[in-house]
Amino acid sequence: MAAATASAKGSTRRRMLVTAAEVLRERGAAGVTIDEVLARSGAPRGSVYYHFPDGRAQLITEALQFAGDSITSLIDAAVHRGGAALVSEFVAFWERTLADSDFAAGCPVVAAAIGSSPDDDPALRTTAGEIFGHWRAALGRAFVADGFDESEARSLAVTCIASLEGAVVLCRAGGSVAPLHDVADQIEFLVKSREFIKRYGMPHKPS
Repeated sequence: MAAATASAKGSTRRRMLVTAAEVLRERGAAGVTIDEVLARSGAPRGSVYYHFPDGRAQLITEALQFAGDSITSLIDAAVHRGGAALVSEFVAFWERTLADSDFAAGCPVVAAAIGSSPDDDPALRTTAGEIFGHWRAALGRAFVADGFDESEARSLAVTCIASLEGAVVLCRAGGSVAPLHDVADQIEFLVKSREFIKRYGMPHKPS
């Protein structure tokens, strides 16, 4: 009986986190309200302060970490395959996410970083920054494994993340994954161009 009760508690808490993460993706941090999470999750009102004693602020922060971890685990699992493969994994992930949500779901980390209200806990933006930092570091390691020096790898990692996150925004606005494919093609060209220059040097203009 105790095990069943613990399982039920875990189920309710997880359901609330999943729901809060969904709202965060769609509406940003300012749009995550306890009423919306309860309505979507079907959780009883008393469960909010039972599972999240610090209320809305704790719920949003943990939902951000929960959502960010799902992307982080995908990135960490693909690091050993190199930068190009990692970018492809990221693109495939966002293709699925956008299609499954009918282009309603964006990146929860972006939503937390730029979509917070003045009343939201400042720690929310800090958490978003930490997640982005982890992604940059992981992608940087992947490019180092591809043979780039650390400085160049860091620059490529920032460029990739900024470009892909921007593409996700354009995809949501236009209801199409075309911007994601366009950005992926340009990233591939950039990486291959840098690999060419690293191997053969900068091409000289004809005199």
